[in-house]
Amino acid sequence: MFDFDKHLAALADQTVLCIGDLMLDEFVYGEVARISPEAPAPVLTVKRSEQMIGGAGNVARNLVALGARCIFIGVVGDDDAGRTLADALGEDPLIEFHLVVDGARQTTRKVRFVSEHHSTHLMRADWETTVPTSAHSEASIIAYAETAMPQVGAVVLSDYAKGTLTPRVTRAIIDAARGCGKPVVVDPKGHDYSVYRGATLITPNRQELGAAVHRPVATEAEIGEAAAELARLVASEAVLVTRSEQGMTLHIEGHGPIHIPAYPVKVHDVSGAGDTVAAVMAVLLAMRAPFESAMRAANAAAAVVVGKRGTATVSLAELRHRVLPSASLAPEDKIVFDWSVLDERLADWRKHDRRSGSPTTSEKLRIGQIETRQVGRVIYFNTPVSIGIKEHLEVIVYTNLETYRNLSDVNVARIPIEIAVGNTEGKLAAAQSLTVVNCK
Repeated sequence: MFDFDKHLAALADQTVLCIGDLMLDEFVYGEVARISPEAPAPVLTVKRSEQMIGGAGNVARNLVALGARCIFIGVVGDDDAGRTLADALGEDPLIEFHLVVDGARQTTRKVRFVSEHHSTHLMRADWETTVPTSAHSEASIIAYAETAMPQVGAVVLSDYAKGTLTPRVTRAIIDAARGCGKPVVVDPKGHDYSVYRGATLITPNRQELGAAVHRPVATEAEIGEAAAELARLVASEAVLVTRSEQGMTLHIEGHGPIHIPAYPVKVHDVSGAGDTVAAVMAVLLAMRAPFESAMRAANAAAAVVVGKRGTATVSLAELRHRVLPSASLAPEDKIVFDWSVLDERLADWRKHDRRSGSPTTSEKLRIGQIETRQVGRVIYFNTPVSIGIKEHLEVIVYTNLETYRNLSDVNVARIPIEIAVGNTEGKLAAAQSLTVVNCK
């Protein structure tokens, strides 16, 4: 039987090579309250914006969020977006990156305009060059990849059809990986999948699968047959088909299809979910995990990221929480890892009157020399501290940038905090940085 806990604990020992189309993702959030008098178009009142590494870079982000190392190779233009991406990649010590600068190209940039209240994408604006990269850039990519190959346990080709993974580059990398016995995971794009011939695993979505084999993919039976045909066409060991809210289908050569449902979660944003799937599959295949076990972990990871806003990642703690049996996670089941999910949890507490902030129901505790105050089911610390989980608490938090000594003066505030993940004896296992809404 596959030991998920053992393999997840060993993710930090893995290194994955990721090559593909790098892009800069920007999300502009606001609210729509009126229609423009100039044209029948909604007017977005902008509240905030975020920039993050996207495309193949998001595969790298997911790998390092799980604790693995990533060697990343991509192409950028000689422009501000390319320099922004280089700076962002350089901030993570677990990412070793090699960016080929092609002055004839512009760095791919996607700007999404989002109604924050409804979590609805209103429009997307793209800046991109989609022609194949130059022969000089191809040679540089191949050279970097061949040098890195002995250091990695698996390879991801993240193809967004922006010109990085040309037929020459794709063929050279798959052949080099096969020569070293390294599994290759391909997140494909386009209609001609013959360029991926010899890859270990192909991960199309339902629409991409149908277009690739020119077959109907409406039912599970049709998807299974189409996946089997694709595996034969590209000589891959397996095909994993992502089916959005309907789950996933896995075809392994010589076996019948395996269909699993998606987790029942509230979807906020599907941007980058395919990147998460590719990352989890690659890092587990690097550990020689069975395809089915890797798929179940990837399905769990996807359920986490679609519940977040923007191009999101999944942490090791979040993946453990989702994929392991609830009986083995009794203390951690009290933890919320994402501020938007925490907002929903706190709203549910208020709805069911599961909170209190009055002096008669709040209590003060002492843990060493750290003064804490419990408000309902949340403990606030007046100084940074790492502490394990108490069984009766829903969330444990501590401030790390600001001190709130008199919580009665705080109504609703964004407080920079960390959540400590441990056991009931107080042994610290991990920590996740995020933001919390005061539940008072």
